[in-house]
Amino acid sequence: MREALFIKKNRDRWLKNQHMPSSDADEMAADFTQLVDDLAYAKTFYPTSKVTDYINKQASTVYLDIYRNRKEETNRIWRFWKTDLPLTIHKHHRTVLFSFILFLIFGCIGFFVSKHDPDMAASVLGPDYVTKTQENIDAGNPFGIYESGNPVLSWLHLMIHNIRVSFVMFVAGIFAGIPSIYLLSENAIMVGVFDQFFAAKGFGVQFFMVVFIHGMLELTALIVAAAAGMVLGKSYLFPGTVRRIDAFKQGAKDGVKIMVGLMPVFGLAAFFEGFITRLYNDLSILTSAITVLSAVFVVWYFIIYPIRLGKKMAAVLNEEEV
Repeated sequence: MREALFIKKNRDRWLKNQHMPSSDADEMAADFTQLVDDLAYAKTFYPTSKVTDYINKQASTVYLDIYRNRKEETNRIWRFWKTDLPLTIHKHHRTVLFSFILFLIFGCIGFFVSKHDPDMAASVLGPDYVTKTQENIDAGNPFGIYESGNPVLSWLHLMIHNIRVSFVMFVAGIFAGIPSIYLLSENAIMVGVFDQFFAAKGFGVQFFMVVFIHGMLELTALIVAAAAGMVLGKSYLFPGTVRRIDAFKQGAKDGVKIMVGLMPVFGLAAFFEGFITRLYNDLSILTSAITVLSAVFVVWYFIIYPIRLGKKMAAVLNEEEV
């Protein structure tokens, strides 16, 4: 093939690679492979031509872009947990706070209604669960329900169940966030009834010391998942100054980011419930320490750190504007 024909045949692709390089890793790899083939052909038939040097430089540039992209991919995971997720939570702190307040309100409603209606525990928690727990209380082991079952199977079952519930909370938020609020209130009432059931029998303090070994992370994740559903719903209802579809896309993006961030929290909470909560009688120091550390993590990562990071980012932006 004559050199002029070779250049004419590939010129548009080379110019596209030079002026509009792809950001997709697979496309970059395909472009690099084609350039290597072009370079081999040019070195064989036009070893002293300028086109050979041009292709060589372009192949080197694409190779460096691929290397840089791989390095960024490695750092992206760390950046997600360190910056992206906390800033997203900070962006929607009011919604998260609203979700938390709703959970407290409905939890208190469940507690006080159950206090005046003894049959409510059986209707909410199930008669079999109430009967089994009453038997454990009579046997002197009120939270023995957590000692039953295979730890591994319990962990996997609880993790899958909680993740499924949280995603239903999130996706259902597309309907103005109302289903997310309903599901959150339903879970809050259940916790309130659960608490009152033990408090009525004199185990109110023990309830928090045992259930919150895993409940601190689990309930926090449920509250934040409901908030993600509300973010999805309100992004479409209240788009602000941007187009409704653009606001919805941004709300969906933020919601998905929050949900992805909650997956390890659900996994760890289920692990605690399957393996650690059952040790409350034998290793109370360990279980108490986990409860305290979980509370510290929740307060730090979901409240303090996002606020501090948000203020830091705002200060940086102000300096740049000045």
